[in-house]
Formats: sequence, structure tokens, C-alpha cells
Amino acid sequence: MWLDENVVIVTGASRGIGAAAAQAFAENGARVVLLARDSAAMRELATGIGPRAVAIPCDVTDFLQVQTAVDATLRHFGRIDVMVNNAGVMGPMEPMATADPSDWDQTIDINLKGVFYCIRAVLPPMLGRGGGTIISVSSGAAFRPTFGWSAYCASKAGAAMLTQNLHLEYAAQGIRCFGLSPGTVATDMQRTIRESGVGPIAALDWSVHIPPEWPARALVWLCTKDADDLAGTEVSLREEAIRRRVGLVR
Repeated sequence: MWLDENVVIVTGASRGIGAAAAQAFAENGARVVLLARDSAAMRELATGIGPRAVAIPCDVTDFLQVQTAVDATLRHFGRIDVMVNNAGVMGPMEPMATADPSDWDQTIDINLKGVFYCIRAVLPPMLGRGGGTIISVSSGAAFRPTFGWSAYCASKAGAAMLTQNLHLEYAAQGIRCFGLSPGTVATDMQRTIRESGVGPIAALDWSVHIPPEWPARALVWLCTKDADDLAGTEVSLREEAIRRRVGLVR
């Protein structure tokens, strides 16, 4: 229970990796603030976790909503120790010549601008307390183009650069930041990819996808001193050495 009394905010916490992460942090003693647009699912999850969890409806594409959620967290718990930027969407899975611009915009708004908005909102209170940990759920798509995934690849590449900039600007002031690239995870997003039939990931057998509990455990592990040497980098769960360090394999 080493995270006892730490306060962790998780975005996109109504399902998938976000829901698993909220549960994993709570199991390790943290007080958890769940942010998502799906209020009903999020509140049900928070109720299941118990009094250490609070659900706050929030659309990360709206900075005012993000700031309001952070202010509410500070009023309720008095501090913020960890920010997990997990909210994300795939966007239009089409070649650029036919991709819907409004869908493309939405992916950038959620996957990139939403990450910045959350970083911007939690940095002042974290710096005021002498530091904190900020983790953004990343993807191999940040560094590798994939047919029909231009919005997703571009947004994840931008978010990866935000992690590097954050490390450059604030590591000396106690801010630990990471990108976590989990690989393919058995979530609703993978079902959407599979149904689209676009790109090589859509053809993967469902059995190859890891459970959302794996990246959830990795997110908790990144908040420990054991991960200090990886600060400012993109951490990939595809790497056997990382899986061993997290305790997922022997």
C-alpha cells in the first residue's frame, strides 16, 4: 500500500485501460479521481472502488472543464500526486484523401490537446508541492506510420513530444514524466480497429492482445522509484525487460 494517501487523477477512466488503472491505483492505497465523458459508467466504477474514489464528468477537449475538475480534486483531497493521461480515440481510419476533417480534428483535440490541457492544469499545484508524476498513455504509432491512421499517429507523436518537453522544462523541479506504450490491448478500441479492417493491427487474432490490467500495473509501477531511470522517455510494454521490471513476467 505504498501509494497510501497519494491522489491520482485518471482520464478516460470509464472503461479499458483507464478503468483498470483506477482500480489498480486504489488497490495500492491511492485516492483516485476518475475523469471521463461517460458519467454513468464512471460513477458505477467509482462506487465499486469505494470511498477512496471520486468520479468527475469531464471532457478533456475543454480546458475549462479540465481546470474545474482539477480544482474540485484539490478541494476534495487537498493535493494531486499523479496525473494519468489515458483518454484517447482512434479517429478516422481512412487514407488522408477521404478522411473526415471533423473526425480528424476530434482525434487531435482529445489525444494531443487534451493531454496538454491536463498537464497545464496539474502542473501549478504539483510544482507548489515540490513535484509529481505525469504519465501519458502512448503508442508505437507515435513513431511508426500506419496506413489509414494519420490522425492517431500524428496525435500520439505530438503527445510523445509533450512528454519530452515536460521532462526538459520541469524535471529539475521534481516533475517525473513518462509515456507508456502498452502495445495492443484487449479493449473497445481494439474492437473498433478490428471491425474497420484498416491496417495490419486489424488482422491480429484477439488472443495476442494483452489484458488492460497489464498496462494498469505498469502505470502504478512508473510511480515508484524503480522507474526513475526511465523518466522523460517512452516506456514500451512490448519489451521483455520492462515486463520483468513491472512484474508481469518472470
